[in-house]
Amino acid sequence: MNTKKICHLQYLSIILIATLWFANVNVKAAETQNYQEVEWIQLMPQDDLEALLNPPDYLADIQDGSEQDSIDAFSGITSEDATTQRFQQALTSVRVMTEFDNKPVRIPGLVVPLKSDEQQRVTEFFIVPYFGACLHMPPPPPNQMIYGKVETGFELAQLTEPFWFEGVLQIETISNTTGTSAYGMSLDNIKAYE
Repeated sequence: MNTKKICHLQYLSIILIATLWFANVNVKAAETQNYQEVEWIQLMPQDDLEALLNPPDYLADIQDGSEQDSIDAFSGITSEDATTQRFQQALTSVRVMTEFDNKPVRIPGLVVPLKSDEQQRVTEFFIVPYFGACLHMPPPPPNQMIYGKVETGFELAQLTEPFWFEGVLQIETISNTTGTSAYGMSLDNIKAYE
């Protein structure tokens, strides 16, 4: 074998080793993506949070499941009271925190299923901060709901089952009969909450 062929084979070997090494690094980088752990209240403007923490007094008198226990009933209430008006605005706020747009995040939450596949695996859903969201008044505001979609679907044993959701958060408004979200997430991982 001549020297030129040996050099060429060594060169190809180095290229192959480098390619395999970079492929391995890329796989490990994807597995250890730096997700910023986010708390739900970080996804809403501070003044929306303050309004939600200061609800009108009469809300405490509304019983779960009653006619008044709906967003439609509450939205129909007109009031001159600034606290009630600001609370109503915060309940339907699509105002978001733009610094999270296209950021890899990790957030805990529960699932409100929207669609399932033939095997009853959830394929489209809202990620919400607490159990009963979208079922009782007041539901979370849109800036406290994240729309998720997974092609392969996943099994959801109970609605009370919490998960960690990891992926890239986007600002996008998704509405359906169940609710409205002001965020969406391109999901990388759904893991049991620990």
